[in-house]
Amino acid sequence: MALENNGGNTTTRDSDLLTRAECNALRGIAILGIFLHNYCHWLNPVVKENEYQYFQRNVDWLTQCIAGAGSLLPCHLISFFGHYGVPVFLFLSAYGLERKYGGRPGPTLEDNRVAPLPFIRYHYLKLFKMMIVGFISFTIIDAITPGSWKYNVQQIVGQLLMINNWYPNPDDNIWPGPFWFFGLMLQLYIVYRLFLYRRHWGWTVALMVVCTGVQLLMAPEGETLNYWRYNFMGGMLPFGLGLLFARYGERIILVRLQFGGFLMSWVACSFFIVSASESFYTWTIVPALVCYASVYLVKSIDHLPWAGLRGWIWYALSWMGNISAALFVIHPVLRKIFIPISRRGDVYTGLLLYAIASLGVAWLVMKVMKKIPNPKL
Repeated sequence: MALENNGGNTTTRDSDLLTRAECNALRGIAILGIFLHNYCHWLNPVVKENEYQYFQRNVDWLTQCIAGAGSLLPCHLISFFGHYGVPVFLFLSAYGLERKYGGRPGPTLEDNRVAPLPFIRYHYLKLFKMMIVGFISFTIIDAITPGSWKYNVQQIVGQLLMINNWYPNPDDNIWPGPFWFFGLMLQLYIVYRLFLYRRHWGWTVALMVVCTGVQLLMAPEGETLNYWRYNFMGGMLPFGLGLLFARYGERIILVRLQFGGFLMSWVACSFFIVSASESFYTWTIVPALVCYASVYLVKSIDHLPWAGLRGWIWYALSWMGNISAALFVIHPVLRKIFIPISRRGDVYTGLLLYAIASLGVAWLVMKVMKKIPNPKL
């Protein structure tokens, strides 16, 4: 899903930055959080997330639920933290782009520079290939089930062109909600090619600092912040981090650690994620912490000393990563069908049926998507 081929091999060596297998496992972790979050946060008794805006009451609500440790605690945690799979995808997308297209400018690279319009067209068509399958499926199911969305022409055209993130009040103009990601990715592809592609690292750092810092001047619960984070400005921190990681990651001690070091690093990052989520000013950097925590987690799994356990976990995450694009586009369809079960009180029955159906249908959709011709650059 929006992750470019990084050119790595499928084996893991201590000298590798991120192999293809590790990237696939990261996609598996990210989509697991996203598709479960997008179900749980629609349940009224469950804690709501701070994704586009910061609500202190949501943090306080989560703290109370953790202290109470009731039966819905897993749903609370998934709802509040699961959306951070999106920054992981942005990190991986930038990492893949830079590994595929980047490099230090020089005579050879400059002569083979990818022109902006063909680059943008190619990546728009790659996104469209994924989006249209899910959009068609969702609109059909939505139209024949209760509570259907009332589309207008502007909203349909905006989704097809992936420009509806720019509409005022994007919450009221994007449906299904997760499809905001396609507009976000298209914007980041454009930003990458026009401003970051084979340019000095300072351009990336400047955009990361400006786009993140400006958020601190906005009202935590305001619509301005909501609009900002719906667009590329809100995703620039993890995206830029992925680009820098692709260029300079070899210099980070991260790749020289062993199982114990990776595990403790993941625990430390997880602690900082929870702590930083409790304040508006530190909440803005949580996406970066999540990216590092995810990398440390995958590295920990890859270095597990128990081969059998490592093999089972690795297989599950890799399989999830392989169907991640299909699962992303199809899970809103299955949510619409199964969430009434949970809303009637059978929370985990509905969630389990939703998960099973989503994974099965995503596998079938993946087969369909492979039949659609790939665009040419």
